[in-house]
Amino acid sequence: MPKPSRILHVTERSLWEAARERGTYEVSTRGRTLREEGFIHFSTRAQLPRVAAFLYGDDARADLVVLEVDPELLDAPLRYESVEPGGEEFPHLYGPLPVGAVVRVTPWTAGSPGD
Repeated sequence: MPKPSRILHVTERSLWEAARERGTYEVSTRGRTLREEGFIHFSTRAQLPRVAAFLYGDDARADLVVLEVDPELLDAPLRYESVEPGGEEFPHLYGPLPVGAVVRVTPWTAGSPGD
């Protein structure tokens, strides 16, 4: 499977804004940090709607954004891994996300990138 030119991460706007102040984003997934999880969860464009619904489908009030990341601008290892043998592979970043690797930020709604 060819690797995508962009990987995506859905997050709360407030978490992204705090990361911009620090220079790095270190949230793995909803309610879990990079330190706790060991990596940051990403999605491909095709995976994003499913992932966003799974993570935030229970919170219609969440102010969410999609971070579009250029893998060429990452400092830490990026691996495509599945949770079960032969399963779907997801991009995982094994280190902080530098804010400079984020090439686009868009509000998330059903119909955002990937829908």
